[in-house]
Amino acid sequence: MASVNHHFNVVFTAKHTVKASHASVPPNCTLPLSNLDLLAGRSSVAIFCVYQKPKFRDFSSLVAAILDSLAETLNHYLPLAGRLVTNPNTCEPEILCNNEGVEVAEAHAHIDLGSLDFYDLTNSLQQNLVPTLQEMPLRIQVTSFNCGGFSIAWSIDHVLADATSFVMFLASWSEIVQTKALSMPPDHRRSIIRPRSPLKFSPLIDSTFIKITPKPPATASKQGGRRASKIEALSAYIWKILAESIKESDYIQSCKMGWLVEGRRWMVSHNVTNLFGNLLSMAVGEADIQELKQAKMSQIASIAHDAIAEASSDEHFTDLIDWVEFNRPGMFLAKILAGFEGPAIVISSALGLPVKQMDFGFGSPVFGTQYTTIDRLGAGYVGTQPTGLGDGSWLVFTILWPELVKALETDPNHVFKPIDKVLIEETMGIKFTSSESEKMKGKVVVGDGSVEKRKPRL
Repeated sequence: MASVNHHFNVVFTAKHTVKASHASVPPNCTLPLSNLDLLAGRSSVAIFCVYQKPKFRDFSSLVAAILDSLAETLNHYLPLAGRLVTNPNTCEPEILCNNEGVEVAEAHAHIDLGSLDFYDLTNSLQQNLVPTLQEMPLRIQVTSFNCGGFSIAWSIDHVLADATSFVMFLASWSEIVQTKALSMPPDHRRSIIRPRSPLKFSPLIDSTFIKITPKPPATASKQGGRRASKIEALSAYIWKILAESIKESDYIQSCKMGWLVEGRRWMVSHNVTNLFGNLLSMAVGEADIQELKQAKMSQIASIAHDAIAEASSDEHFTDLIDWVEFNRPGMFLAKILAGFEGPAIVISSALGLPVKQMDFGFGSPVFGTQYTTIDRLGAGYVGTQPTGLGDGSWLVFTILWPELVKALETDPNHVFKPIDKVLIEETMGIKFTSSESEKMKGKVVVGDGSVEKRKPRL
C-alpha cells in the first residue's frame, strides 16, 4: 500500500457563481446581524465530505447537478447568496442580500482518496481542498480525484450561522434534490433576538466573556443516581487526561473546560426553533489540577454537568444578548478561547450533522468531518459529530497540544483509536475501490470516531 501523501497538486479547472433562481426579497436588502451573531465573530467553519465514484454520472454532469440544486436551495437561504459588508455607522458587519451568488470552485486533485492524510487535516484540506472565505458568506469546492471519487467542501462564515443552522442548510439542500418538502423552513428574522430595556445581565456573563480590541493575544458511569450524558463522560475523561499531562508548576494550579451550549432548546421566550443564525453561548468549568488527578470520573462528570447547567436556561441567553448590547460596538470572545487563564479545552457538539443524509443526488458520503481554521486559538478544541453509522458512535475533530494527543493515544483504556483503511472499512461500513485502497494513516477515534492532531496557536 502507498503511504500518505502530504504534498499533492490541486488544479482548479472552473469557477461558477450560483445565484438564487427566484429571489424573494427586494434587491440590496440589508439584514442586520443579531447580538449572538456578533458574539460568534468572523471565522471560517467547514464541512468536508468524501464520496465514492458515481456509478451513473461523470464528474461534469455531477457538478452541473450540484449547481442546479444549489440555485434552488438558495431561494430559501438568500443571505448565503449575499455579501458581508461593514455598516458605515456602526462599523459592524451586516448581510447585503443582493443575490450576488455563491462561488463554487471545480478542481482536480492528482492523488487517490486513499492517500489523503486524514491524520493531519491541516495539510490535506486547508491548502488544497477547502475554500477560504472573504466577503462571501459561503463558498463551495467540488474536487475530483484520480481514483474517480470526489469531495465536497462547504465553508461558511461563523458570523452568519452556527452548526445547527449550517446543518439545516445542508439538510434542506438534500431534501430539495430528493423533491421533498423542507422539514425545517429557515427563519431569517434575526430581529427576534432583541435586547431588553433596561439591559440586565448576571456576573456570570461578565466573567465568561470579554470585549476585545481588535484581536485577543495569542497564548498558549453514574453520579449521585443520575447517569452522566455522553458529553459529560467524554469531558470527564479528557479533563482528567489534561490534568495528568500538565507538569507541576507554581503558576498553573487549575485548568478549565468549556462547552458550547446551543440555545434553541433553552430560549423558550423566543420563537427560535428554525432561526438561521447563531444561538450559542459558552459554559465554563474550572477545577484544581491535583483534585482532578485524584477524582473519580463520575465526580469530574458532575463538575461538567453543573457548569453546563449554568448556561442552559432562557435567562442565561437573554442576559447574554443584553451583555453584548451593553458592550457594542466591538468584538467579543469567550475568555477561555483567548487563553488568558491557563490550560483549557473547549468541547463543541455537531451531533446533529446528518452525514448519511447528505445525499445530493449521487449517494451518501463515505466519510465526513467538520473542520475549522480558527486563528490565534488559545485553548484546545474538541468537536464531536456522529459517524453516520446510526449506532451512537462519534467522530471527533480536535486541535490539541502534541503532548495531550500522545497522552490520549497511549492511554491504556484505548478510548481513542488511530484510524487506518481497515478500521474505516470494517467499523464505519466503508468500501474503497482498489485504486483508493492505499493505507490512510488515521485520525484518532472515540467510540468509532476520529481526531486530528493539530497544535493550538500558543
